[in-house]
Amino acid sequence: MSDRQPQTRREALESEHPVSDSEAGATQTAEDEAAAKRAKAEFIGRTVAIFLMPLIFVGMMITSYLGTMHSPEANDMPIVVAGSSAKADDVTFAINGAEPDAFDIESTDDIYSAHEDVVDRDASAAIIVEGDTATIVTASGAGVQQASTVEQLVRPALEDDGMKVTTEDVAPLPDRDPTGMAAMFLMTAIVMAGYMPFSVLRSNSPELLKFKRIVPILAGWSAVIAGLVWTVACPILDVVDVKDTVAVLGIAWLGVFAISCVQLFITRLVGALGVIIGILFLMVLGMPSSNMAMPVYSMPKFFCFTHEFLPMPAIGESLRSVLYFDGNGVTGHLFVLALGAVAGLLMTKIYDHFYAKRNSHPVPLDVNVAAIHGGRRPDTKLMRYISLTLFPLAMVTMMITFMLGAMHSPTPKDMPVAVVGSSVEQAEDTIKQLDEQMDGKFEFTALDDKGEARRLVENRDEVAALVLPSEKSSDFELLANQAGNNASYRVAVQVFEKVAQAQDSDLTVDNLKPLPDRDKNGVVVMYVAMGWILAGFMVVVVAANANPWTRPLKRMLPIIVVYAPFMSLVVSTIAGPITGAVDGHFAELWGTGIIAIACISMFAMVFERLLGMFAIIPVIGTLMFAGVPSSNGALSQYMVPKFFATLHDFLPMAASVETIRSILYFDDDVVTEHLQVLGLWGLVSLALVFLIDGVKPPRTEHDFGNLHLEREREITKEQRKQALALGMSPSHQDSGEEEADDEFSQGHDSHQTVQGSVVDEEPEDSGSPRRAPTAGDGLTHNRAPEDERIPSTV
Repeated sequence: MSDRQPQTRREALESEHPVSDSEAGATQTAEDEAAAKRAKAEFIGRTVAIFLMPLIFVGMMITSYLGTMHSPEANDMPIVVAGSSAKADDVTFAINGAEPDAFDIESTDDIYSAHEDVVDRDASAAIIVEGDTATIVTASGAGVQQASTVEQLVRPALEDDGMKVTTEDVAPLPDRDPTGMAAMFLMTAIVMAGYMPFSVLRSNSPELLKFKRIVPILAGWSAVIAGLVWTVACPILDVVDVKDTVAVLGIAWLGVFAISCVQLFITRLVGALGVIIGILFLMVLGMPSSNMAMPVYSMPKFFCFTHEFLPMPAIGESLRSVLYFDGNGVTGHLFVLALGAVAGLLMTKIYDHFYAKRNSHPVPLDVNVAAIHGGRRPDTKLMRYISLTLFPLAMVTMMITFMLGAMHSPTPKDMPVAVVGSSVEQAEDTIKQLDEQMDGKFEFTALDDKGEARRLVENRDEVAALVLPSEKSSDFELLANQAGNNASYRVAVQVFEKVAQAQDSDLTVDNLKPLPDRDKNGVVVMYVAMGWILAGFMVVVVAANANPWTRPLKRMLPIIVVYAPFMSLVVSTIAGPITGAVDGHFAELWGTGIIAIACISMFAMVFERLLGMFAIIPVIGTLMFAGVPSSNGALSQYMVPKFFATLHDFLPMAASVETIRSILYFDDDVVTEHLQVLGLWGLVSLALVFLIDGVKPPRTEHDFGNLHLEREREITKEQRKQALALGMSPSHQDSGEEEADDEFSQGHDSHQTVQGSVVDEEPEDSGSPRRAPTAGDGLTHNRAPEDERIPSTV
């Protein structure tokens, strides 16, 4: 029995009624014109993707983060008031009167249950009323920001009501993790590890997506990430106690596996674009819902709903339960993750079952990314799979080591503060006493001129200035600059309030540049800068893979000339009209954003030339993972390790943050010097690209190498299974395969660079020896009409 494929109706008619040479020529011309139209449409689509993909990604991320975090407001935050009914009612009335929409207050006469509600995180705080004393009970382990928000809002109302206010922390954070950042960064690394492999797996090696292959791969990958997370967090950085080893390993494994299983199903539905959907639910909605960086009760109410079932909150709260609450409350969050894993696997299996019933033949998936390193597709699967593993592994490793290592324990170090006395000698004497107490936290400068100190603080040369008591005033005065950096401002106020109290004196704070209500935490500058950075490197990576024809500078530069103003306009519109995080300064932000995005694009192009898609590793590592801690954005440059503080004067992220801060709050005072930093990065990078292109001209098409041989092997394997199902003897099958291979080799061009790979499970009983087409079928001279070919999935 021959395995030759059956003729289509068109081929049968042509064999019965041969056409003349003129008719054949006309048919060929029509086919060529149709092929040219299809190629043109594909080229346009790939070029549009260069703009569309960054627009979707940057738009989602920046809109979500700026929209939810630029001005958080407490909203129905649950608290418990415990005490006698009369006292509890008075306190409830006082709090509701001062902050009518901030809290959802429940009263009880059981002090023990009120404490338990805080420990179980059913309440953000408890107010214990005993006589004229009110104790604010919070849990720092449930979130430092949450605890401070409650105290800041409740304390004034209680004091105005004549109460003496004390505080109690029922779940203090350990010294190794004083801000509770460990759980947040571990959570982020676990989430990244769950979805990131699918960003390239579907487009590079779709054969791995077979259910029987991918499930054990995901289980092993989850184990690798769990081991990595624990190794960095416990023995290296010492932010996780050894006693929590098993729990952290288990949560990390389950978190990665659950996210991967759900992402697998999403990839089944929409293909490679599934990673965008994954990012939407995991990062864009997940971070505001997580209750980690900001209290979920300060987010829009929608995020309180998503907090209950999204994987990022489940992972974060599980880690928080283990690290800070001895495992109390972890069960429910683990159930969410386990349910997600089971649902993802079950839905994938159901999808595969019905897909196989609808399609009796394996349907090939296109391979769109030839090689992660940007060159020729590796001939061996081992090299290809190693590349697939290294990419997400490197990203997760950098994220957890750089971000967690730099920011888990922010401590002031050499923070510049001026001390102003009636004389320089008096200021120096005070500095000697302060140095003995501060242990290197501050670098003091002695002054005798308050006006000079004010100028230094306004120009951000000094974080603050402590004005000593004098004959005119018996109080300490602190000149501070909140807009310069909110974290530095808070540290200075807290430290020098204690200094004043130790001297039985009060501290008067003169905030020279307060932050507006639309930017209460001072994070707007960082998120706008993040938008520029993401937009800058994404255009290069997307262009190189979506349409490599654009890689030469003569083609890429015009694209950047259009792209940079477009994406800068998008970021400025999100920051201003859409989220309201920025008021005014539209033209200035748009113009500087154009420069920043263009320069970042040049920097990314250098590494893309050298490493292909692997360029994401050094580019993101430099711009984001090293850039954010050193940016002086959300965290002060004086509160991170010295290495990152040194980078502040050199990295593009820091230059972008300081440029935006100068535009928004300081009348463009230092814009020029920071734009010089960005410009230098852009010009040097452009020169390097010229040099690299001179040595090795950039490729303008994907090199899929021996992908056609992989396809032939897959076809042979499929034909063998079909023959065995039909009862054909192996020898007959082998002879038929040789005949088919000879015909195949005569009709195909081995240098074709767009191919496909079969990834669905081969059916046990094929009703026909006809196989489903792949992208490589376009090379055959006799193609079936559109209505007779089995369509390929995307």
